Amino acid sequence: MRATTKDLLLVCIQLLLFIVYSIDFDWPLGFCYWLKIVGLSISIVGLLVAILAILQLNKNLSPFPTPKDHSVLLQNGLFKLVRHPIYTGLIFLFFGYSIYQDSKYKLIITLLLLILFHFKTQYEEQQLQIKFPEYKTYKTKTGKFFPKWF
Repeated sequence: MRATTKDLLLVCIQLLLFIVYSIDFDWPLGFCYWLKIVGLSISIVGLLVAILAILQLNKNLSPFPTPKDHSVLLQNGLFKLVRHPIYTGLIFLFFGYSIYQDSKYKLIITLLLLILFHFKTQYEEQQLQIKFPEYKTYKTKTGKFFPKWF
């Protein structure tokens, strides 16, 4: 696998959003205590999902949307439920932590991250369909970020 310009651009934007998210601005929404606890719980679940997905990817893990040369298509574990469980975990982590921190600013960055993940996965899925002919069938059976239950 050779990282393309688009790969580098998408990863740099993602890294920039992670850095911008870490900056604290006092722009509260006025969430009550119990809602902050729910946010913290969502954040912890997101962290666990992301870690589990990273462990399941193992040697297939790459920061770039283009798959590695010797990668395999995972369709078990979390990948049986969703096509991009790391992104799902990160969305939950950032969203939940934004609620916990009572931060309108962090919620906006989380929304921007979700939009980036949407576009990044479109490109990634094009690459995966080229590498794995069975990806098209896999895509019809599983949700992008959330399970297809219906």
